Amino acid sequence: MSENVPIIIGGPTASGKSQLAIDLATALNGVVINADASQVYKSIPIISAAPSLEDKEKVVHRLYEYLDDEDTNNVVSWLSSVEVEIRRAWLLGKTPIIVGGSGLYIDNLINGTTPIPEVNPEIREEAFEILAKENVDGLYKRLLSIDPAGSLLVNSSDSTRVRRAYEIFKTTGVSIAQWFNEPLVKKIPETDFFVIKLLPDKTILDNRCDLRFDIMISHGAIQEVKNLLLHKVSPMLPVMKAKGIPELCAYLTHTISLEEAIQTAKIHTHQYAKRQLTWFRHKLKANIVLPKCYDGNNEILNDVKKQYKMLQNLNK
Repeated sequence: MSENVPIIIGGPTASGKSQLAIDLATALNGVVINADASQVYKSIPIISAAPSLEDKEKVVHRLYEYLDDEDTNNVVSWLSSVEVEIRRAWLLGKTPIIVGGSGLYIDNLINGTTPIPEVNPEIREEAFEILAKENVDGLYKRLLSIDPAGSLLVNSSDSTRVRRAYEIFKTTGVSIAQWFNEPLVKKIPETDFFVIKLLPDKTILDNRCDLRFDIMISHGAIQEVKNLLLHKVSPMLPVMKAKGIPELCAYLTHTISLEEAIQTAKIHTHQYAKRQLTWFRHKLKANIVLPKCYDGNNEILNDVKKQYKMLQNLNK
């Protein structure tokens, strides 16, 4: 294979993945491609920790801040988009560098995904209307009535997964239970991936998460959330579930104080980071495991470049 082997960088939030991606892209003529479920939204660059304008001026970034609030993003649509961007990078002679903390996206890119077709937009709209009127309990009851086998595979209180199962059955007439038994299909079967995962100490990671959230608040995160409320964005939409948004919504609607919102958001972020660490530690096979956060360490960067170039030479 003559194309540059795509690099995947995975790990928990605030572990330095994005900085590593930028440094590698600078060194390897790369394009940074997003694998984070929140950084796709135009309206929340601050609270989703999307790349800064300065970062984007250093190297090309793709699949960041390109969706509107009402758009839904899932692994199926992301895989279609990321395939386009990887092949675009190859055409330009660049190295695709996929970076993010959404383990499901990364796993499906590497190992393949269930071949579920795109959902009918009218059915998706119907599902959101049911959620708005009847909440997740009402939608789950409807799912149970049409797809009892599929309903057993989702958490009845998880609005995203319940909605997805409902949409799939209504679009295809086939239960997600049956779809999940289909052979996995890889979007880019002709390539392997060079995988890097970061597994830093949890205490250090929590401190970094707290500091980053404080910086987000000082840089305008509250105004971002205020804008979402002013535009009456449905709380059922994925954009409203980004880390920190539910807590700041509670503050802005006078349910809790700002101090409580910040502390609760930090606790929830710690819990999320712990789940990410567990997933990446046990589920993602990697060529390189970095046992600490990345802060631009030249020794680490040079070692990663050396190992990547060795693999690249083997693939030529």
